[in-house]
Amino acid sequence: MSRTWRLLLWPLLVVPAVGASFAYLDMDTAGLFSGKGLGQMAAYASEFFPPDLSAPHLRAIGRGLLETLAMSAIGTLLAALLGLLFALPAAGRFGVPAQSLARLLLNALRAVPELVWGALMVLAAGLGPNAGTLALALHTGGVLGRLFAEALENTPAQPAEALRLAGSGRLAAFAYGTLPGVWPQLVAYTLYRWENNIRMASVLGFVGAGGLGQMLYFSLSLFQQAQAATVILAMLVLVLGVDSLSAWARQRWVSQ
Repeated sequence: MSRTWRLLLWPLLVVPAVGASFAYLDMDTAGLFSGKGLGQMAAYASEFFPPDLSAPHLRAIGRGLLETLAMSAIGTLLAALLGLLFALPAAGRFGVPAQSLARLLLNALRAVPELVWGALMVLAAGLGPNAGTLALALHTGGVLGRLFAEALENTPAQPAEALRLAGSGRLAAFAYGTLPGVWPQLVAYTLYRWENNIRMASVLGFVGAGGLGQMLYFSLSLFQQAQAATVILAMLVLVLGVDSLSAWARQRWVSQ
């Protein structure tokens, strides 16, 4: 089949699939984009302006912002430690049985979304930031463990083997022979997941896991759109700040 026919085949497959999806979901697209529907959406959006910038609300947002930042930072740190712990056996450092078991556990951790972990942790640890921190740590631990394991597998084994032949122990050979070569990748993966976790920490509040997300959920539940708008702006500021800090850290510690 020529390249031209392949390019023409994709739209012929995608368009019917999209049409079948709309038909199966029974979406009222005509009503959604009608004059009445657009007017209702515009009226609802106008309720978010102007944002509530009162001093008590800003103080509450400041506390929620710090709580969200702490949740993401501690959750990512715990995830990095958990991921490194499972990455060593997952990379085959302790034999095939340990490798299979570690990979199974890592797949199980990252297969469950953060929101599901958050709901489970709320039931186990109660409402608040503890549940959100544990949810982020468990899911991100599975993701980082898999990434760390792949990085370790692609790292040359000769430096560590040379140290072991010289009489070094297994831990010293890993610390001085393997870790320096893979460290920039580990830091880069951890910072990237921190950027994702700061966003997810803002969402976990919808299941009662604390932070700005919980404030946003309460505001929307009470139809306080002006206060919700301020929370959304705080989320944007927090995400942009963490992205900038993460980019600076990668430039400082990874690129060199």
